[in-house]
Amino acid sequence: MFDSYEVKKGDSIESISRKFNISKDYLIDINNLYYIDDFREGKELIVPKINDVYFNTYKVEKGDSLYAIARKYNINPNLLSSLNGIDPNEYIYPDQEILVPKSGYSYYITAEGDTLDIVKKAFNTSYDRLLDENKTIYLLPEQLIVLKK
Repeated sequence: MFDSYEVKKGDSIESISRKFNISKDYLIDINNLYYIDDFREGKELIVPKINDVYFNTYKVEKGDSLYAIARKYNINPNLLSSLNGIDPNEYIYPDQEILVPKSGYSYYITAEGDTLDIVKKAFNTSYDRLLDENKTIYLLPEQLIVLKK
């Protein structure tokens, strides 16, 4: 999920990437900031949405796997891995914190070529409801879109 952020005086690519817990390179890529003039006060940037309304944090315990955690919370293991940027077969470590989707919401992770029409059909909902619950939709690959059930 993405939001917009207006660059303020004193902001740097490094300070914004720290604020949203993303790499500097990822921030540059999703905003096409390939020239220094592209980064300036007042510029609107795309940044990950910081919102714990949709997620719980789970601390990995010894012996856990993504599949076991997904089964415990009755969610799709592929969704769990995508949300956390982890390959489904990747080893997870004790004390590692991962996001677990809260119940009562439907989740959709966009893919290359998705349109609002495709997402609307996936949720079986209206454009207005989809936009109301996801204030900023950019349809970038791997964007998370959420809808309350």
